[in-house]
Amino acid sequence: MASVEITGPSLDRFDEILTPEALGFVATLQREFDGRRRELLEARQARQAELSAGGTLDFLPETKAVREDDSWRVAAPAPGLEDRRVEITGPVDRKMTINALNSGAKVWLADFEDANSPLWENVVNGQLNLRDALDRTIDFESGGKRYALRPDEELATIVVRPRGWHLTEKHVLVDGRPFSASIFDFGLYFFHSAQRQLDKGRGPYFYLPKMESHLEARLWNDVFTRAQELLGIPHGTIRATVLIETYPAAFEMDEILYELRDHSAGLNAGRWDYLFSVIKKFRTRGREFLLPERNAVTMTAPFMRAYTELLVRTCHRRGAHAIGGMAAFIPSRRDPEVNKVALEKVRADKTRESGDGFDGSWVAHPDLVPICQEVFDSVLGEKPNQLDRLREDVSVSAGDLLSVSKTPGDITEAGLRNNVDVALRYLAAWMGGSGAVAIHNLMEDAATAEISRSQIWQWIHNDIELADTGEVVTKALVERIIAEELEKIRKEPGFDASLYEQAAELFKEVALDDDFADFLTTPAYARMP
Repeated sequence: MASVEITGPSLDRFDEILTPEALGFVATLQREFDGRRRELLEARQARQAELSAGGTLDFLPETKAVREDDSWRVAAPAPGLEDRRVEITGPVDRKMTINALNSGAKVWLADFEDANSPLWENVVNGQLNLRDALDRTIDFESGGKRYALRPDEELATIVVRPRGWHLTEKHVLVDGRPFSASIFDFGLYFFHSAQRQLDKGRGPYFYLPKMESHLEARLWNDVFTRAQELLGIPHGTIRATVLIETYPAAFEMDEILYELRDHSAGLNAGRWDYLFSVIKKFRTRGREFLLPERNAVTMTAPFMRAYTELLVRTCHRRGAHAIGGMAAFIPSRRDPEVNKVALEKVRADKTRESGDGFDGSWVAHPDLVPICQEVFDSVLGEKPNQLDRLREDVSVSAGDLLSVSKTPGDITEAGLRNNVDVALRYLAAWMGGSGAVAIHNLMEDAATAEISRSQIWQWIHNDIELADTGEVVTKALVERIIAEELEKIRKEPGFDASLYEQAAELFKEVALDDDFADFLTTPAYARMP
């Protein structure tokens, strides 16, 4: 413990989470596994260099035997994860914790990652909120209204999403080096809440984000095995669902399930980060991998259909759940017409997923739980899932996954302005401590902000001509639009000049610099206290 240093402030009740025993546990995991984490991040950079030099993605020849072996399966669904027809996602603040658990959803994705702004107080308070929820001691008051868990009712199963392998927790140092944010988030929850979950007949369950290879899944599996050994919890108690939200991971679905097979709970179609990854991985390759503006890219695009159908087939062949993605539309309690459109779009999205064989799907708002439930009920009936739908009719090639150029749609000034506007609003909110933000009746998180800024970077570097004005997208054009959109936002109630100044500076760095930042959250986090 002498070489574990906390540089963040100690706020109310932080000593309940940051105990010597808990820090010793996570420090052990950090010392044993962080070297491999850093090696794998270097491997990502090497693969990116190959793609930028003209390489491509394909199914790995060295793991062909794993893909072709029909004999292996993942572990059977764990208690509380047999039926996942509706999963609600959201950050781990106190109000969201209560609302999500009360929502009627089968599962709550308690998010330390894309929907959570990683202010130090958010990170530690999130752990407190989860522990208090499991103890049923959580409550919250705001605007004269009190929020509390519904007594004697079954609550959603908690599934925690730690931050990705690429992120660090700068407020805790081990041997002078910042912690892996993945190990920190996972380890603290596992230390404090694994037994609490088991005492309630469930288990410690996780969503794993941003992985790019089966070797990264192998690292997680080894972390799980070691953590269970250290706390005397039986091997295989942990279950994890992997988000297939990077382009390389789509070519390694079988291998990722195989590496985690004792701890696997399936795969999820992380559609928004997947689109970002498509742009990022082939950003220097000209128009072959050029997407239209983000609102024009739907799940019916050929390369997206290939991705989701392959995910369902792969999962069900291995006895694993396939979980659908987030519909970004959110309801409005003030505007009936906006609400009607949102519900229709969500219904269509969930109908497509349930018809394709997904076992459940995500919503971002409690008001959307009933519509997702209704759609999946109509397909599942009394069955908990669709694992018996093997989708043997699906055959997806590498070329199908790479068929980005077949995506219909234009790039317009309106689309460019929307990307700028959304990114500015989101980054200002993120720097202020909010990671999931309703903007123009859509739920935006770090993934959708990534799409916005990476598209602009790609358009600039490919001299894209706007379909409606004929103007070429240049740095100068984008800078002018940034100024114009900021002026519009400035007139709105609650405008925070300091936050928007930071947001504009950060946006210019990640969208206009010649060097492409792998993740906008990295330079954004460096600006945080």
